[in-house]
Amino acid sequence: MIRSMTGFAAVSREDASDKVNLTVKSVNHRFLDTQIKMPSSLASLESRIKSVLQQRLARGRIEVSLFVERTTPAPKDVVIDDGLVERVAQAVEAARARGLVTGGLTASDLLRIPQAIEVRTRTDVSAGVSESLTALVEAAVQEAVDALIVMRATEGRFLEDDLGARVGTIETMVDELERLARTGQEDLGTRLRERLAALPADLAADPAALAQEVVRFVARSDVDEEVVRMRGHLAHWRGLVEGPEPCGRKLDFLLQEMNREINTIGSKAEGARATETVVAAKAELERLKEQVQNVE
Repeated sequence: MIRSMTGFAAVSREDASDKVNLTVKSVNHRFLDTQIKMPSSLASLESRIKSVLQQRLARGRIEVSLFVERTTPAPKDVVIDDGLVERVAQAVEAARARGLVTGGLTASDLLRIPQAIEVRTRTDVSAGVSESLTALVEAAVQEAVDALIVMRATEGRFLEDDLGARVGTIETMVDELERLARTGQEDLGTRLRERLAALPADLAADPAALAQEVVRFVARSDVDEEVVRMRGHLAHWRGLVEGPEPCGRKLDFLLQEMNREINTIGSKAEGARATETVVAAKAELERLKEQVQNVE
């Protein structure tokens, strides 16, 4: 199965208490590498998020950004600085005793005293992440990964078309190399026999032995085994592409084997046309390798 490693998804989910905004971006990487950015208060959810990513994705650098907003006001506590209020009350009482002020300290007076009263948002650190928020985050992650996979699969279809066309070109080149190698063998044998026939009589050896040497020399340019292995690799390629599992790394290894066979054919095949075709095949394999770096 061909699936690209690049993609992006953004998801927003909310319930009565919280709103979760989550983005997932993936780019090429040899292995699965996950990076998660989220508030430290949600750190306990990191392992769950990574578990989902590891179950659903095989390769790529995955960057997750998670933000949470409260959809209902958090409970608040009113905190009075008793020590400060006590000292203010004593100062007021002393001023009244000296006739400087009248009346006692009122609630209205208390509200106007800087830092005497503080309104704080209630936080229960020991409670951790609520079950409802945990479920909301997990649902958002699953939805985002679903969307990411759809995008990677869509791009994968374009990759598959391009890779398929290039593999078809390689197949044509292998057929051409097989034909050119056989023609080159025949030409080489003919040239060797002509040169041996032109040798002076005193240098000529046993004709049967010379014929065997010619056959042995020509056999060194035989590429039948390499051609058979190349066709086997191409058949394996199609099996991987049509299978259900991600195959990017396997295709990468397979290309290394193909390149090795083409190099061997290039060292054996006779003739300028064969050399040109080998160079073209290696260039096409290099383009395939570049594209396979995008495959999951």
